[in-house]
Amino acid sequence: MRSALIVWGGWQGHDPEECAAIYRRWLHEDGFSVRVETDLSVFTDPSIDELSLIIPIYTMSKIEKEQVAGLTRAVAGGVGLAGHHGGMSDAFRESVDYQFMVGGQWVAHPGNIIDYRVDIAKPDDPIMQGLKSFPYTSEQYYMHVDPRIEVLATTTFSGQHAPWIEGTVMPVVWKTNYDKGRVFHSTLGHRATELEVPEMATILRRGINWAARDRK
Repeated sequence: MRSALIVWGGWQGHDPEECAAIYRRWLHEDGFSVRVETDLSVFTDPSIDELSLIIPIYTMSKIEKEQVAGLTRAVAGGVGLAGHHGGMSDAFRESVDYQFMVGGQWVAHPGNIIDYRVDIAKPDDPIMQGLKSFPYTSEQYYMHVDPRIEVLATTTFSGQHAPWIEGTVMPVVWKTNYDKGRVFHSTLGHRATELEVPEMATILRRGINWAARDRK
């Protein structure tokens, strides 16, 4: 059986506890054993090296040096890492080691909650298969990203809220690797209710399954 660890906390505006409950339900339905924690000290536990998947939901928080060292060691060794929105890509602003592993960092969401479109960049990828571009209402994340990520979906900024970025095409969903570990991220999902949007749920659920390694 594949095994997953969900670690939630940080800023409550992203509904971390509610999101953790949704992930837990999905993972149980998909055949995982699931452990849920709220303390980042779990990343110093050597047993996490044996997991299939880690899901962080921890916005705008601080991670200690030994904690990020444990997390990056586990992912480099083959544990998958997956998650969404600020719970993963705005988790630990001071930790460049963490950002290097994730492949991107949030820097702005011009206009806050707005209507925009998500465009499928790789329709033949198994994570995106059968999906078409779709309208979305949420924060439109402006990211600083690693150029080596494999972009699966994008969004284009209209310039309405920041004229100088008009026409900028920004990754919304990507996958990459960190040494032996698979990494998946979606910038969608400001509130827990968005995880029930059909396209969002399909992408995220497929993505976490892709990132998870088979049991050792």
